[in-house]
Amino acid sequence: MIKGWVSPLRAGLLGTVLLLAMIGGVQAGDKAANAEAADYRRASAAGATVGFANLADGDVVPPTFTVRFAISGMEVAPAGTDTAGTGHHHLLIDVDELPDLNLPLPANEQFIHFGGGQTETTLTLPEGEHSLKLVLGDHAHIPHNPVVASETIHITVSADAAPQAED
Repeated sequence: MIKGWVSPLRAGLLGTVLLLAMIGGVQAGDKAANAEAADYRRASAAGATVGFANLADGDVVPPTFTVRFAISGMEVAPAGTDTAGTGHHHLLIDVDELPDLNLPLPANEQFIHFGGGQTETTLTLPEGEHSLKLVLGDHAHIPHNPVVASETIHITVSADAAPQAED
């Protein structure tokens, strides 16, 4: 055998070991990055809560209805306002699982952002069963640590539902 020469079998084994080490390093790096991101998340106030001011689990509502947001222990501020103790609402419609809470919440028809600091909205949903959940986001749409979120409520949208009472 020539000195310094590596057999193809040994080279294959060495390559496999190096590849596995690199993959393990990437996974460890991802875990470290997620832990670092969790440390970066804006702290929520102790005992802070959000919820629905005018809806409850099991309510039957017409296809177009108003949703009012409640908050306690923190203040509502528009997105971009980087002030402790503040955040803005995100309404999750028919979302079964929360996304990665170390990242900004997505913006689409299931994740509605109220970055202007709004505390109510009018929704139009198709008839049937739906779930609603509120999550408070910081200045960058990232949930606080710990997360300030409502319980998920389930509503039924029906054309036969009585109109909502005006407050």
